[in-house]
Amino acid sequence: MKIAFTAPMKPLDDPQPSGDRTMGRLILKALEIGGHEVRIATRFRAWRKEGGDNALLAVKKAALEEAERIGDAWTREGYRPDLFLTYHLYHKAPDWIGPALADRFDVPYAVIEASRARKRRAGPWAVGFQGADDALKRADGIAALHNWDRDRLLPFFEETGTVPAERLRTVLPFLDLSAFESSASVSPRTEPAEPLKLLTVGMMRVGDKTASYEVLAAALSELVDRPWHLTIVGDGPNREKILRKFPQDRITWLGALSPENVIAEYPKHDLFVWPAIRESFGFVLLEAQASGLGVIAGDALGVPEIMADGTSGLLAPEGDSSAFAAKLRQVLDTPALARRFGEAARTRMIEVHSLQAGAERLDAFLKAALDHYQHRQLDQAKDR
Repeated sequence: MKIAFTAPMKPLDDPQPSGDRTMGRLILKALEIGGHEVRIATRFRAWRKEGGDNALLAVKKAALEEAERIGDAWTREGYRPDLFLTYHLYHKAPDWIGPALADRFDVPYAVIEASRARKRRAGPWAVGFQGADDALKRADGIAALHNWDRDRLLPFFEETGTVPAERLRTVLPFLDLSAFESSASVSPRTEPAEPLKLLTVGMMRVGDKTASYEVLAAALSELVDRPWHLTIVGDGPNREKILRKFPQDRITWLGALSPENVIAEYPKHDLFVWPAIRESFGFVLLEAQASGLGVIAGDALGVPEIMADGTSGLLAPEGDSSAFAAKLRQVLDTPALARRFGEAARTRMIEVHSLQAGAERLDAFLKAALDHYQHRQLDQAKDR
């Protein structure tokens, strides 16, 4: 299938690393593995930090001009995609380009990851909210990366009087496991020795990341009588505030590391710990499991769908430091659990969250979107 692609939230070649950019790149790789021919239609970025009617109407105007430019170029070239695919849209990053080109060339339109906050229907983000909603109305297929996000989209279908089963599905996140296959983590692990080597990875910025570090520090303060040592990977404006919360003789702070060096750290440890406050799902949780580490994490948003509670790790209620401490205490008191969780985590990653598994889910999603488009075409022909 020839697929035209755009990412209005952040172009895939944006220099700033992020989970959003990583997921977008993985989607392209999975599509290519699935035999699809993908073309980046545009790197136009619709995302804006600040709202306001005038500002967003200017973005819409520029987006539609870009769509016209692309359409003219495609016409001159003789190119016509089989489907237009957009990754990640919401009120701060609506997609006006994809629907315009899908209409012009009469092709299916599909969306992967759409967020919808109804409180933004009015106010400074109203133009962006309406733009994102219009794109969802046009979409022949909408995919969420986990069921929590999927459920947040159900009111859209109720308001528009459409059936979600026809267009909405979940395609769980996935990871390219090849980067982890040569690591020592793939080799059989020995039983952990005291102190248990814990690892956490997270940027030290204001907001949810800092809140996660605070929960982790509070949990570990309840476990000072147990043998553990924590390695922290990450940096940011809240570094000093965050590091002060941990006992200095029981942590090693490595700062921010390159992706390759982060991957090298996982197999040096016994257990990954991250409270995951308001975490959509967390690539670090996927990476840790791919490296053969069990996980203690917060039961937040999509996290329960990327790890099996009681099998590949343990989940604690989101934001509850004492509950998090209790889950971690189970492993500290029975270190063999760390190895058992790690082996199960690696197996589950291969079975459920590999690039190949992601390619198969994406392929099924796109075929369903194409099928919906074809049925819609038939229905429209009958009404004429």
